[in-house]
Amino acid sequence: MPHTLGLTKPNSTDHPKISFAAKEIDVTEWKGDLLVVGVTEKDLTKDDGSKFENPILNKLDAHTSGLLALVSSEEDFTGKPGQSTVLRLPGLATKRIGLIGLGKTASSSSSSPAAFHSLGEGVANVSKASQSSTVAVVLASPESESKLSSASALASGVVLGLFEDGRYKSDSKKPSLSSVDIIGFGTGAEVEKKLKYAEDVSYGVIFGRELINSPANVLTPAVLAEEAAKVASTYSDVFTANILNEEQCKELKMGSYLAVAAASANPPFFIHLVYKPKSGDVKTKLALVGKGLTFDSGGYNIKTGPGCSIELMKFDMGGSAAVLGAAKAIGEIKPPGVEVHFIVAACENMISGTGMRPGDVITASNGKTIEVNNTDAEGRLTLADALVYACNQGVDKIVDLATLTGACVIALGTSVAGIYTPNDELAKEVIAASEKSGEKLWRMPLEESYWEMMKSGCADMVNTGGRAGGSITAALFLKQFVSEKVQWMHIDMAGPVWNEKKKSGTGFGVATLVEWVQTNSSS
Repeated sequence: MPHTLGLTKPNSTDHPKISFAAKEIDVTEWKGDLLVVGVTEKDLTKDDGSKFENPILNKLDAHTSGLLALVSSEEDFTGKPGQSTVLRLPGLATKRIGLIGLGKTASSSSSSPAAFHSLGEGVANVSKASQSSTVAVVLASPESESKLSSASALASGVVLGLFEDGRYKSDSKKPSLSSVDIIGFGTGAEVEKKLKYAEDVSYGVIFGRELINSPANVLTPAVLAEEAAKVASTYSDVFTANILNEEQCKELKMGSYLAVAAASANPPFFIHLVYKPKSGDVKTKLALVGKGLTFDSGGYNIKTGPGCSIELMKFDMGGSAAVLGAAKAIGEIKPPGVEVHFIVAACENMISGTGMRPGDVITASNGKTIEVNNTDAEGRLTLADALVYACNQGVDKIVDLATLTGACVIALGTSVAGIYTPNDELAKEVIAASEKSGEKLWRMPLEESYWEMMKSGCADMVNTGGRAGGSITAALFLKQFVSEKVQWMHIDMAGPVWNEKKKSGTGFGVATLVEWVQTNSSS
């Protein structure tokens, strides 16, 4: 089988399930390995007698006979964002106490989940460093406003901060963290439900990251299809899978997608998962379409030169990772009132005697013809047939996600994805979902006059309009394959798909998609 190339198989991983609990208890009495206190710069203010003015820090300090105040100042801990220190002090019920800096104030950023997400990541890091298995988190100045979303962002920060992908290392360590008590964010069913939701989404993000991180010799189109089918069988009470092979795609006249796949020894697979709630009426039908290029060489327009990132092109299926990560989370959460179609046209863009050439004319499944003036603008060719297929499922709204253009990275950098839609309502919905998830989106113009650049002498259109406005012309190209009756948005996530510092996929898009599906659900 082609996917044993290099004899590499991933080590099996068990993701440690962390049990989260929301509690209201006296922190000096909490027993466990590590008590983490989130501290702002202001919380560290001391009175004339060198005692903390903050009541929680003062209380902890009193139990340690003044050592907390003394040692934290000796450690030069000032509460700056991301700063942390772990101390082992006598007099407390906890083995160790950790301080994590939140910057000037925690509450100024409470409208955004980012501060609490990074506090959660900080908790994961200090628990790894101190090999703690039972941990509690509390804020020195308790959160007064958005407690629910802050607790949720904190929990997802812990789960994602703990994640390290060791599947392709001969020796990988397992984190020891098993339980986290979140103190001072309220208790009861509502918080517990929110924490469970955060966990479900985070494990979806981790699944997305693992798909992206898997090298192209392991994650072939066939293996991506297997992974999708596994999600459907795990949640078979609400999911069905339909995986189409090359012959079935030919019957559906998917000439655009199959032209991209034609050069590879690894055959293409068209993935279609359907989520239907167990009971109740379906009010809305959605489609999530993800670009699934498991490797992109550029084809005959091969990627060359500095900055072409050919060695990172395993991440060119980042859109499909977002879609399948969202599918996994939705299988856990089971939102009512909404049907969701998850669609990926998976293939590789390689070079061979059977491959498409620059100048070829190909015909998409809606009958439109495309002159291929650049074989490296292949993602849009696969999405063309995937979008036609999605519209044929009778959906009301489609969001597609793709690592589509370098142009979008030049425009928006590596933290922000560009979004394109002719529909203002849909833009509002998805942007609201991204504000809850903490992922960054920016709406770009669908400038119709730029379509001039996409005119062909011999076909209905060319597949690329050159450098100027390259992300916009790509979106205009996709629009040719969407029915006018369907609300549609395109997300170009070429920037935020990859974290260069961590050398890992980010799982970008999963959290926003799940949040958006929730918005469209009847709950």
